[in-house]
Amino acid sequence: MIYYLPIALAIAANVIYHICQKSMPQHINPMAALLVTYITAAILCGVFLLFELKGQSIAAEMGKINWAPIVLGFAIFGLELGFFLAYRVGWNISLGALVANIAVSVLLIPVGIAVYKETITNTTALGIILCIAGLILVNR
Repeated sequence: MIYYLPIALAIAANVIYHICQKSMPQHINPMAALLVTYITAAILCGVFLLFELKGQSIAAEMGKINWAPIVLGFAIFGLELGFFLAYRVGWNISLGALVANIAVSVLLIPVGIAVYKETITNTTALGIILCIAGLILVNR
């Protein structure tokens, strides 16, 4: 159960994420919407951090930061803005997320192999081929 809980959270949050992105008013400025989004997320992170410090100082925790959270911030900004604009120009909620997630998954395959030494089985390769074929079909 503990193995599936983080994925269930990611799936549930992703569904809510896309519903919220698609529900953004047409007249709202994307930067204003993202600012409110990030302020909300920052407050949540701050509250959870305070409960998880366990005697550590915030400064000590911040001293552990490397390049990854900073680059992740840029990536999240691009992700948020990309979906915001995709839905604004008319992408369907059912298709936009599907196309983006399949494309990302396929693009991460060489990264997984080269950087993280992951292996691809014949079954996985067939699944990848089917995903690519599906991506082509849904974009026709």
